[in-house]
Amino acid sequence: MAILVDGTTQVICQGITGSAGAFHTRGCLEYGTKMVGGVTPGKGGTTDANGLPIFNTVAEAVRATGATASMIFVPPPFAADGILEAAAAGVRVICAITEGIPAQDMVRTRALLREYPGSHLIGPNCPGIITPGRRVSGEGASARFEGGCKIGIMPGYIHLAKADAPAGKGVGIISRSGTLTYEAVWQCSALGIGQTTCVGIGGDPVKGLNFIDLLELFNRDPDTDGVVMIGEIGGADETAAGEWVRKHMRKPVVAFIAGRTAPPGKRMGHAGAIIGGADDTAQAKIEALKHCGLAVAESPADLGSTMARALGLPVTAGAGIAAMA
Repeated sequence: MAILVDGTTQVICQGITGSAGAFHTRGCLEYGTKMVGGVTPGKGGTTDANGLPIFNTVAEAVRATGATASMIFVPPPFAADGILEAAAAGVRVICAITEGIPAQDMVRTRALLREYPGSHLIGPNCPGIITPGRRVSGEGASARFEGGCKIGIMPGYIHLAKADAPAGKGVGIISRSGTLTYEAVWQCSALGIGQTTCVGIGGDPVKGLNFIDLLELFNRDPDTDGVVMIGEIGGADETAAGEWVRKHMRKPVVAFIAGRTAPPGKRMGHAGAIIGGADDTAQAKIEALKHCGLAVAESPADLGSTMARALGLPVTAGAGIAAMA
């Protein structure tokens, strides 16, 4: 099993005719995602380079295709409206990949999304979500998969389905950082640990699903054996998640906090990665998470090995490479 998306999920792309939307729609199709169409106002009735139908509105696309998920590459000034349009059309999983959406737009959007409790927003400014499929042919970046769903910009071939994992274990991954998501995935895959679903929640201060939302879903997923949670400086989400884990989580959780060397008051990387007080520092979060019983990796290079030890597995480098090749 997995959370939020699987091999049956049907996906549209809002902004499919833009360069980024077109490029990543093709990448999702090549991975095996059921991409069923796209939306660009004024271009309805045409098709894209992949032969997918283009619609003027999300509502039209949903009625025609039955799509339940959307990948948003709409430009920043219009992306918040794109999110709300998808929610109003009944889209269940909305992945806003767009970076640079004004914070005030997202505050308004978050408030209005309460009217659509059946819609789950991932992002914005995120790599998306992937439930890995089983590899059926090819190697490396040319590999082909089936039974999975990739919505976003992540490199699909580094992921390892639990069914293909030599260690027989599958973990969920939640991260504020796209790059560190890929690092955690690669290390787990190399150690023979599969992934059930990986979610990049984005680094903006105002966003959709947070750590606790996803920890709760992974806690209920019978196929997820543990969780990797990657946070960073700024805000209190990681500390709150640690408390939730202490009280409710029945599976091991490994954490990493980026930004140990960031000076107070200076934004580092993401818009939300800024130390606003003593509790926002990396060290304060690390201490809080350890107090809550999480295993905290000391560096990004330790993510996979820390997860392996938390699962009671031997740390054998390269154990999962054969399954990925």
